Amino acid sequence: MDSFYEIFQRNKDWAARTKENKPDFFEKMVDQQNPEYLWIGCSDSRVPANQIVDLPPGDVFVHRNVANIVVPSDLNCLSVLQYAIEVLKVKHVIVCGHYGCGGVEAALSGQKFGMIDNWLRPIRSIIRHNKSAMDSATTDQERSDLLCELNVIEQVQNVCASTVVQDAWDAGQSFSVHGIIYSIRDGLLRDLVHYEKGRIETRGPDYPESLP
Repeated sequence: MDSFYEIFQRNKDWAARTKENKPDFFEKMVDQQNPEYLWIGCSDSRVPANQIVDLPPGDVFVHRNVANIVVPSDLNCLSVLQYAIEVLKVKHVIVCGHYGCGGVEAALSGQKFGMIDNWLRPIRSIIRHNKSAMDSATTDQERSDLLCELNVIEQVQNVCASTVVQDAWDAGQSFSVHGIIYSIRDGLLRDLVHYEKGRIETRGPDYPESLP
């Protein structure tokens, strides 16, 4: 239990440092939630949304789950998506995956892990539907990296196919849906796919070395 109570002291230290550096920080936070970005990412503790894009609290609305999956049965994720689009009026919906994702690697392994196998089933479907591309990978690392990318692209398509996004686009609301991937190895994001109503720009695995 000692390690748990440590977080309260860390919280006090952080609050004191923050107030010293920016005296009005917390006062502004009370009335500020006007983010331009919705981030749908993985629960992995190594991929903190605000930190890796260097944005302060209040600038990114965040939803995270194992392997950044978006499925029609997940009312939690869809509720976040609806609130972000209809109420917060975000300009960008981002699905961010990451290389070395434990959920992706669990799906790729073919082993049984219990209840989480139900959650990872959509990723196993991606493997089946992209068999030739997966078979062309020559190493386990390549297969894992490719599946992480394909999973992001699939989840972006699921976001775009949702009634929330389709209804908002039909009503003339302007926002983009992006698929990006994070490398824990170098700390950089790569751009994979970008959707707007009536337009798609797909970069796929031959992405640039960093976001444009």
